[in-house]
Amino acid sequence: MSIEFEKFHGTGNDFVVVDADEYVPDRGAFAREVCDRRDGVCVTDGGVAAEQGEGADGGPSAERTGNAPAVGADGTLFLALEPKFSPPRAVMTLVQPDGSTAAMCGNGARCAAKWAAERTGADTVMLDTQAGTRRAEISDDEVTIEMGEPSFAPDEVPLDADRDEPLVQETVEGVEVTAVNTGVPHAVAFVEDVDDVDLDELAPAIRHADAFPEGANVNIASPRDDGGFDQRTYERGVEGETRACGTGAVAIATVARRLGLVAADAESVEVFPPGGRLGVTFHGERASLTGPVEREFEGEVSSTPEPWRATDA
Repeated sequence: MSIEFEKFHGTGNDFVVVDADEYVPDRGAFAREVCDRRDGVCVTDGGVAAEQGEGADGGPSAERTGNAPAVGADGTLFLALEPKFSPPRAVMTLVQPDGSTAAMCGNGARCAAKWAAERTGADTVMLDTQAGTRRAEISDDEVTIEMGEPSFAPDEVPLDADRDEPLVQETVEGVEVTAVNTGVPHAVAFVEDVDDVDLDELAPAIRHADAFPEGANVNIASPRDDGGFDQRTYERGVEGETRACGTGAVAIATVARRLGLVAADAESVEVFPPGGRLGVTFHGERASLTGPVEREFEGEVSSTPEPWRATDA
């Protein structure tokens, strides 16, 4: 038995996309296998699919497609399309590389919207996520997704149960951070230059800190001369740095407004992760996220830990 999939990335944040009609007996195990950065899904030079692990283990070299990493993925999106609605709807479940699920993912939701739009011809899609229903607008390769209202409330981040005040510019594991929920928990720290930070050394202690009973994504950001912010994010569930994080970009923009790094009523903030540019727009207290989405390739993978094959891009 094999499972058909497609590979998308949003600003370098890449996802294996599976129609929920496909029978996947163990979604966690499936995600752990296909997302693995050494032995997961990949294509060889020229776009021809590699056997599992070939591109990373001395076989044909796997190439970077657009801004996405060459091997594996940042998560697996299981999508149930309901095309009879107007606009069409899709139920989105994100399973992360460690087998856990996440309530929301900004770039994943943008990829999900693009996938649904390609199947329905619609330029507007409604996505049902564990963080609520989100409206997406698709314009060619640009996708804008509603991100809801960010929250600093301790019970919504969430923070330690004994805490009744927001965590704003406080030291956690030796780093001054601000905590906000933008669909999932985030800790945001502003630094002089994101490139000077050893994120793999810095982030794990914050990600697992007692202040965050459900863990937190860890973001560092530095101001740019053009008024935007450079971004690097260590993602919970990925347990490493990703080339982009949509909820993290919204977290950085939200915290920047709260701390006065941009105007408190700024309507738009540009954020630049390693994978490119993301635009965060505020509509009152609610936020939306805009950026490019690219379909990389499609293929088939076994539902069990066996070698797989894929078709050309």
